[in-house]
Amino acid sequence: MTNHSTAKLIGTALIVSEDSVATQQLTEAMRELALSVEVCIKVSDALDRVNHTKLEVAIIDFSLGNQGALFLEQVRGSASNRTAITFAITSNSAETTYALKEGSSFVLERPLTPDSIRRSLKAAYGLIVRERRRYFRFPISVPAAASRKGKPEVFGRTVNISERGVALSTLVPLTPGSDVTIQFTLANPQLAITADCKVCWHNDKGQSGLLFLFLPSNVSSELHAWMSQKLEEQLPESVTRKFES
Repeated sequence: MTNHSTAKLIGTALIVSEDSVATQQLTEAMRELALSVEVCIKVSDALDRVNHTKLEVAIIDFSLGNQGALFLEQVRGSASNRTAITFAITSNSAETTYALKEGSSFVLERPLTPDSIRRSLKAAYGLIVRERRRYFRFPISVPAAASRKGKPEVFGRTVNISERGVALSTLVPLTPGSDVTIQFTLANPQLAITADCKVCWHNDKGQSGLLFLFLPSNVSSELHAWMSQKLEEQLPESVTRKFES
């Protein structure tokens, strides 16, 4: 198994195949789109990665037989990877039909060429970015206040934010399991947020993780757009240019 990374990444792709030529072609194409690539020859090793790594893309070679369907089933059953974008490498129309029936999002049919791979990836890229955004955490430090029922207000600063919640650094510990109302304003562009939250965790660094329980629909939409902008700003310019047209 190999691991590759670049300075700015949109996410991680896992390729499961014994075909070194196909693996090399796919790795080069994925890197062009700012995807880190891991390669597994054995499905057992790949299943271990599925259980321990957040993936945006999972690619399985159906020349591995019924292990291809097993791999897709495990990806779909994974708590963190059930919405990952899946590709099947197939060798004929029968394999293609089987792969789609088993839930593969896209099919890469042999013979693979750089152009055919790029066309498939371009068709899937919007979904890949959306999957990344669901788990994307943007580091930002702005003043925040947490209101607790029957207790004094707690002040601190944000550590990072995602579409689903926010991490805070506070001098007064926030109790896991408790409900709080959080207020803070994001910057560049400005977005004021007031949200009902559940405290999920607190560590010895004075940081707490809060899950958004309720955001007004207009604020939720604006946060969605804000996060999309921040994620897009992290993409290499070479990747952005590919999808301007």
